[in-house]
Amino acid sequence: MSSFKIEHREWKFVIWVVVAILVLTSIPYVFAAEIPHPGKQFMGFILNVSDHTQYLSWYKGFESRVLISNKQTSEPNPEIFFNLLWWVMSRFGKLTGLDYRIVYQIFRWLSGAAFLSMAYTTAAFFFEDVFRRRFAFLITALGSGLGWGLVLLKYALNLSDVPYPLDLYVSEGNSFLCIMAYPHFMQAASFILAILLLLLVGERRGQLRFAVFAGGIAFLLGWTHTYDLFLVWIIPVAYGGVKFLLERKFPHYWFRAMLIVGLISSPGAIYSFLLTRLNPIWEVVLAQFDNAGVFTPNLLHMLILMGFPLIFALAAMVIELVRWIRHQPDGFLRDDAGLFIGVWFVVGWILTYLPADFQIHMINSWQVPIAILMTLFVTKYLLPLLNKLQWMAEKRWLVAVLAVVLVIPTNLYLFSWRFLDLSRLDYPYYLYQDEVAAMNWLEANAPEESVVFSAYDTGAYLPGISGRTAFLSHWAQTVDFYKKRDLAAEFYSSTTSNARRQQILEQNGVDYVLYGPAEQALGKFDPEEIKVLRLVFSSPEVSLYALEPESP
Repeated sequence: MSSFKIEHREWKFVIWVVVAILVLTSIPYVFAAEIPHPGKQFMGFILNVSDHTQYLSWYKGFESRVLISNKQTSEPNPEIFFNLLWWVMSRFGKLTGLDYRIVYQIFRWLSGAAFLSMAYTTAAFFFEDVFRRRFAFLITALGSGLGWGLVLLKYALNLSDVPYPLDLYVSEGNSFLCIMAYPHFMQAASFILAILLLLLVGERRGQLRFAVFAGGIAFLLGWTHTYDLFLVWIIPVAYGGVKFLLERKFPHYWFRAMLIVGLISSPGAIYSFLLTRLNPIWEVVLAQFDNAGVFTPNLLHMLILMGFPLIFALAAMVIELVRWIRHQPDGFLRDDAGLFIGVWFVVGWILTYLPADFQIHMINSWQVPIAILMTLFVTKYLLPLLNKLQWMAEKRWLVAVLAVVLVIPTNLYLFSWRFLDLSRLDYPYYLYQDEVAAMNWLEANAPEESVVFSAYDTGAYLPGISGRTAFLSHWAQTVDFYKKRDLAAEFYSSTTSNARRQQILEQNGVDYVLYGPAEQALGKFDPEEIKVLRLVFSSPEVSLYALEPESP
């Protein structure tokens, strides 16, 4: 059991690694902003743009309100939505006057630093040896799966895309990728680690005040990433249950601690439950989460997704379970801390198959127990074997380097691919400056309840920039997403009659129509031939029309 003391020299190592990773993951953003892109504007995101534009919509709404409506669907809906994370970021941006892209980078750095610091602190709780701590920390920070093999297969077979792309691109569980492009996952993961660690410290010291602290962080987690409460509720309860079965003694601490955590953190969960049960718009939004088509992979694909860290972690668990069954001494699972890691690993894996559309998110933070178990396997079982080789004797640092080299190739690919993807200067990472200007015109001149019709690529950004409602904007937030996507394609198609176009606009309560490069890619026609449209904004690339119904 670790004494849980972290020396100053250890923090120096952590800081150097944190800064290196944050600087490295900032390079794609600098590249995208500085590469010459005449007539276009980098929008500040390098991956997962559809979800980031959703958050941008919330960011825009929270600038003037505490509760907001869903601006990514054309159906009228009340101002009842709240998210603490994006409310705080929005208010910070308004207070400082910083552009949202700068606020996003500040958040990315803070969440990345917080997670990596918590990852090392967690490793220090379970390991006394500094080498083991650093090893687990580096695997957590840099580890990735076997997706690089799928990339090789793509080029070897001359395929248009990698087979099973989700085994390569799913971000949950990949710390480096999340730090680079999914900072909200890192914020949530740092909260998860803090909650679990506080509960463990409370058990070790026999003090429930740590459960109160954990409950406070869980309260914040509930108002930012509600679904992650499943992790911080179920894993500790499962651990308490396992201890009860093993010791035949009621786990009073865990019963009381989880009662405290559950009560303190429940408001956010209750709010989210009521929001998606009592309001029909948000009920549909939740139901449409499966539109993303991202679910937890089966065992084989999970091994590809998580790679060597999971393979080594499985090996460690099997060996330790056998040692535990045989009552062999010095078993990792015989220590309370080791038992918790075992429960976290097994129950955390089971939770990734939760029968819910957000099941894939349960992988978030699971890379930590995986890295700890991989560290156990390498240092407890693999190193003694390697030490028998004369040229490998007492070369722990070389083993650590080789292990890192083994787990980073997929991240190297994902990192380098950003530059090729961004160099295309295309949607969804860039908009035409004229498109942004049209959206700014809407913010300044269009009534706040206006509905704007556009293609998907521009509609994704419309609420976040103009503050106005988009007809087609997000695969989950837009009610009847596929139907509206088809209507947009039909409207802009060059073969559709103007009478049908007018009917689409009037039946869907549209107030403005955007016609720019994204829309012209769906079909070219003259919007001014539609009797109810009047030109209100014009630029070389984009025209904006207001819908003026004919007099009876």
